[in-house]
Amino acid sequence: MILKKLSVLNYKNILQSEVVFSPKMNCFFGNNGMGKTNLLDAIHYLSFCKSHVNTPDSQIINSDQELCVVQGNYDYEGREEEIFCAMRRGQRKQFKRNKKEYDKLSEHIGLLPLVMVSPVDADLIRGGSDERRRFLDLIISQQDKSYLHALIQYNKVLLQRNTLLKDQNMDTSLYEVLEMQLGMYGQIVYEKRKKLVEDFTPIFNEYYQTICGSTEEIGLRYVSQLEETDLVGKLAMSRERDRILGYTSSGIHKDELEMTLGGYLIRRVGSQGQNKTYLIALKLAQFAFLSKRGQTTPILLLDDIFDKLDASRVEQIIKLVSENGFGQIFITDTNRKYLDEILLAMNHDYALFRVERGEVQPMEE
Repeated sequence: MILKKLSVLNYKNILQSEVVFSPKMNCFFGNNGMGKTNLLDAIHYLSFCKSHVNTPDSQIINSDQELCVVQGNYDYEGREEEIFCAMRRGQRKQFKRNKKEYDKLSEHIGLLPLVMVSPVDADLIRGGSDERRRFLDLIISQQDKSYLHALIQYNKVLLQRNTLLKDQNMDTSLYEVLEMQLGMYGQIVYEKRKKLVEDFTPIFNEYYQTICGSTEEIGLRYVSQLEETDLVGKLAMSRERDRILGYTSSGIHKDELEMTLGGYLIRRVGSQGQNKTYLIALKLAQFAFLSKRGQTTPILLLDDIFDKLDASRVEQIIKLVSENGFGQIFITDTNRKYLDEILLAMNHDYALFRVERGEVQPMEE
C-alpha cells in the first residue's frame, strides 16, 4: 500500500499543504515545533480516525479556523483509494472512503494498516496499563474485525453496568444480563490478546537483539484475571463491593501487559537508551507482524527516533529500515546526518522535504 498524495487544511499548525510522496522513503527535515510531527499525525489520522497522541478533535483544528480537512490518495495493491476526513467545530466529523461516508468509524479500522514510532510511545513503558492494552488492541483490531466488535460491545456493556452501580439499582436480573454479556465478550478479547502476545514475543525478541547486539533478556507477559477465574462468576461475587466503589473492578479492562528487561519491569530498571531500543523493537515487530498477517504492507512512520541512542544502535536501525521487507516509510529528524546515512544505505526511490512554520516544501538532494 502506498500513500501517493496528502492534502491538509488547518490540521494543527499546517494551514494548507498538498504533498506528493515517494513510494519508498520520504524524509522530512526541520526544527522542533515546525510541523513535522503534525504531518505524520495527519497520516495516522487517516488510518485510525484519531491522532497518535490522542489529541481531541477540537484541538486538531487550527485555533484560528473553523474547519479542518485531511485527504489521502492511496495505491492499494493496484486499486485507487481516496480517504477524506472533515472536522468542523461543534459538528460530527465526516469520514469518507471513495466519496461514500462510513456509517461507523470502526468499519474503517484495518483498511490502511500503519505503524508509527514516536517519542510519545514512551508512555507504553512509563504510563498506566491503559496504554499497554491499547497497544495490543491496535494490533489485533487492524487484522480482526470480530475482535474490534467484541471490544466495542464489551465497553458498551461495561458502561451500562457502571451506570447501574452508581444508581444503586438492586434489580438482580439486570446485573445478570449485563454480566453474562461482559463474560462472553471479555472471553473473546482475553483469548485473542493472549494469543497475540504468544505469537508476537519471538518477533519482538529478534528485533531487540538485532538492534542492541547483546543478549539482554527481554519479555512480554499478558496478565489477566481471566487466567484463573470465570468472569461472570467473579462479577457476581464482587457486585456488592462494586456498588460501594461505583465502578466495575473486575474484567479485561483491568488486564496488564508486563514489559520486562532482565526479568524486571523495564520501567523500573531501563536506561533511556534501553527504553528507546525496547520501544523501537516493539514497533518494528508490530510492523513485521502486521505485514505477515495482513493483506497489504503497512505504512511506517518514524518520528524523531534517533535521539538517546548510541551510534551502533542507530546503525542497526538504519540497516533494518533499508531492507526490502519495509514498504513506504516516512521519517523525520532535525538534521540530515542519520537520514543521509539511510539514503546511502538503500537503493530505492526517495523524496526530501523541509518543514517550516507548517509549510512543507520539496528539497533538492
